[in-house]
Amino acid sequence: MSGAQDTDFTPVQPDEQDSIIHVEHIYALYRERINTYFSLKLNAAAADDLTQQVFMKAAENLHRFKGNAHIFTWIFKIAQNTLKNEYRRLSRQNESPLDVTQLESQSISLEFTKYVDFRIDIGTALQTLDEKNQEIIALRFFADCTLPEIASIVGMRESAVKNRLYRALGKLKNELNEWGHMAIMSIQNLISIENKGISAHSDNRMKKANHDLITELNGHVERLAVKYDYQPSRKVIIEMYPDLSAFHQAVGEKDAPDWFTGTYEENILKIVSPLNPGPEHTYESIIKGSVHLFSMWLIEEINPQAPKWIRQGIGGYEAKLMTPEYLKFSTEEAIRTNKIPTFAELDDDTWDFDTKKGFQFSYIFVEYVMEKYGVKSMNQLIRHPQEFTRILDCTEAELHQAVSEHIQA
Repeated sequence: MSGAQDTDFTPVQPDEQDSIIHVEHIYALYRERINTYFSLKLNAAAADDLTQQVFMKAAENLHRFKGNAHIFTWIFKIAQNTLKNEYRRLSRQNESPLDVTQLESQSISLEFTKYVDFRIDIGTALQTLDEKNQEIIALRFFADCTLPEIASIVGMRESAVKNRLYRALGKLKNELNEWGHMAIMSIQNLISIENKGISAHSDNRMKKANHDLITELNGHVERLAVKYDYQPSRKVIIEMYPDLSAFHQAVGEKDAPDWFTGTYEENILKIVSPLNPGPEHTYESIIKGSVHLFSMWLIEEINPQAPKWIRQGIGGYEAKLMTPEYLKFSTEEAIRTNKIPTFAELDDDTWDFDTKKGFQFSYIFVEYVMEKYGVKSMNQLIRHPQEFTRILDCTEAELHQAVSEHIQA
């Protein structure tokens, strides 16, 4: 700490320490969501100012929080009241808040049919909805609120919120389609499957495997592109091999372990057929594993220099193949003996990556960053992995220590 900072430091009484730490934690968790909400209503400078006001009010009134609602719901109520006061102030000064039509173009992935994703320009779309539906859309897709949180914030039953949300999205789909403001992207234009070493007269089981694979990816591909702010510029080809032996031979790893069932080169994802997954996988894990593989490929497309722990961690985080119980059980010994691998140790392309529990710890590290700092910070980290301190306000070593303490607690 500098001398100037020491001079400005205000002593804190011991009984106030817990409250201050609590407020700082709340601020770190929810600042981005509150700021995004204000950004829908006001310009960026005003949004920043009101965000600070909200957390100052929260700090002053934290002793009144009774814990009978989620803390974010309580914070958001403060944000709503702060916004109303700002609107009143602007009205008295004959100024206007930001109109939704002035929003920069942003995309939301809406799945309305089996194989087609609709991407809408939300700035154009929101003006077609009434104020309550605008609020629900904004809370769901911009403030990243859950349905129970939205229900509490807008004072409606969760079922009513869900119905309003789907009706509003349907209205947007119909109107934007008529206006020509909707880009329709078929997953068949993004993904194709090539069955390697399999008879051209494939049976119904093979057709079903292809169908299930496309269906699984259809539920994630566009969502991931929007979430990580990157639209793939080239088609992805999935090469499917009939069994483990054929797959290992094709990728030049004939002595690979049985758990190795997928990899990628350039825009080609190579996997073993889910019909013959080997002893360590199932039909379902191969199908869901395609999301892991696509996620890794997408991150490498964004930045070929992204560290392996980020690529693998996001792959596991998005595919959700590892349950919390499995993560706890499989890492228990490494955590107990304080052998949690460092980020540098996870940059390992040998089979030892599995021995180090690299898949599990990469997942844990990514999950921690997502939950503590948010997807916006993760997107910055993907693109600028050398700028830890700027993005997360801590060094790599400090982040590793924080995650280690978190999982050891």
